[in-house]
Amino acid sequence: MAGRLAFLAVSLSIILSCLAAEASMIKVLILDDVFQEIPAKGERIEKVGKLRGDLFVSGTHYVGDIEVWKGQGGMYLINELPLEDYVKNVVNAEVPPSWDMEALKVQAVIARTYALYQKSANHNGNFDLTSSVLHQVYKGNAVDARIAYAVMHTEGEVLKYKGNLIEALYHSTCGGETEDPAEVFGKSYPYMKPVSSHCELSPYWIWERKIPAEEIEKALDLHDIREIRIAAYTTTKRVKMVDILHRDGIAHIKATDLRKMLGWSRLPSTNFTVGRDNDAFVFEGKGYGHGVGLCQWSALEMAREGKTYREILSFFYPGTQLKVYEGR
Repeated sequence: MAGRLAFLAVSLSIILSCLAAEASMIKVLILDDVFQEIPAKGERIEKVGKLRGDLFVSGTHYVGDIEVWKGQGGMYLINELPLEDYVKNVVNAEVPPSWDMEALKVQAVIARTYALYQKSANHNGNFDLTSSVLHQVYKGNAVDARIAYAVMHTEGEVLKYKGNLIEALYHSTCGGETEDPAEVFGKSYPYMKPVSSHCELSPYWIWERKIPAEEIEKALDLHDIREIRIAAYTTTKRVKMVDILHRDGIAHIKATDLRKMLGWSRLPSTNFTVGRDNDAFVFEGKGYGHGVGLCQWSALEMAREGKTYREILSFFYPGTQLKVYEGR
């Protein structure tokens, strides 16, 4: 009987160790200048190889394993690596390593939380999330010592709401107030509501873009654009809809779609006014990104004011608790 119990105990220990090891790994679909496609829904892909070590791919270093897959859309690269290594590299890609330590800790927690949320929500067995702004930026292995310190001192920490991982959305610069998630993503979160914050340090606090009418016409596939009018605003006074008067009528376009079609950096946010200057349209605005969740530049300002990373996270995600992830 004692031998059987010992066997069961060892077996359970092995199972738990395997589960912990699986949970501590993350699979990232690499999207860059060479590999630009995501497998289409229902596309059958086949693994053709696997590489291991410190790898140099398309000008970028990656650690861990690289799986090479082939499908109808082309070749796909999937980087599997330890979660904490991934978090270090995301923080390095998302914010400058020179930022205040509390702001770096904030980014470490939300990067880890976001990755684990996507992993739990993604039913695609081949990868958990992508390396692009579709999820969060990951540019391979390039870790700074200060960032490694911030990740180490928050190791395993994630944000939860009522016991569940939150979808820790974040952006660069809110422009003074964060956005209601329902306005951008069509759903509400009890732990993410619009809040006022300061981010004047950001280079995108105030911006101007003079975009030729021809460029907009090409991006939107319209002819002879004569006027762009703001048709509706969100609850935080960002632009929600625009009416574009052109040769063949009026196009009603969501401001978020306008940003996507023109390019995220070309039109940094939907918090803008628009006017015409001869053959160009002039957009004057504030902020960078979708505006939902944590504002990275506001987090930096709060850190410089003496706020801890716990206080900053609580401000942007009220009602959440900072917990150590059980699966690490």
